[in-house]
Amino acid sequence: LQVVESGGGLVQPGGSLRLSCAAPGFILDHYIIGWFRQAPGKEREGVSCISGSGGSTNFADSVKGRFAISRDNAKNTIYLQMNSLEPEDTAVYYCAANGPYFNVPDTVQAMCLMGHDYDYWGQGTQVTVSS
Repeated sequence: LQVVESGGGLVQPGGSLRLSCAAPGFILDHYIIGWFRQAPGKEREGVSCISGSGGSTNFADSVKGRFAISRDNAKNTIYLQMNSLEPEDTAVYYCAANGPYFNVPDTVQAMCLMGHDYDYWGQGTQVTVSS
């Protein structure tokens, strides 16, 4: 399974971007999907995660109220909508997949932001927030 991110770019503070995550040729509804980011000189940080059904999500405190995660299983794509972006959000953003689960996972726990349960990682997409 190869995970591919897209949608990064340069945006001014206060702006918005939407990242997408897909796995061409694979159906992702049996996977928990997480978004992570890593800024230069900093450790990787869990940003958000979503259950296979899309009914359960989790967010890092630093992005709560500004970011939203969703998935369209018909399109086999997961989205990270990032609003009110701040320079501190500048990082390489990675999508990762945890699974497959026998049944479509309906819930996520706080530990889904920790990263160590994810087996498949994308190459990352750069997000730069700057005026």
